[in-house]
Amino acid sequence: MIDKENNMMRVSIYGHEYTVRAVANPEYIAEVAAYVDERMRETELNLPGSQSPARIAMLAAMSITDELLTERRKRASSLNLIEKRATAIATRVEEVLETSFKD
Repeated sequence: MIDKENNMMRVSIYGHEYTVRAVANPEYIAEVAAYVDERMRETELNLPGSQSPARIAMLAAMSITDELLTERRKRASSLNLIEKRATAIATRVEEVLETSFKD
């Protein structure tokens, strides 16, 4: 259910309904909620015995945060590599241009 005037919608996560207020696209909010729900259910399957929903949510949040931080590190590393290569290319282009105009 979506209330466009107040940017509110209902989502279901781990069997509970929540009202969410967000400026993001409703389809995106539904996708985020579905992802959290999926991760909580996966987390529950990997735990021994019955666990509280709060513990499952906390462990799922840690797992999702681990994914986020890992991706941020990968992106930073990739950007660093791109910057190094771009600098090397720019340096080489400058060298070639200087050599070309000296002759």
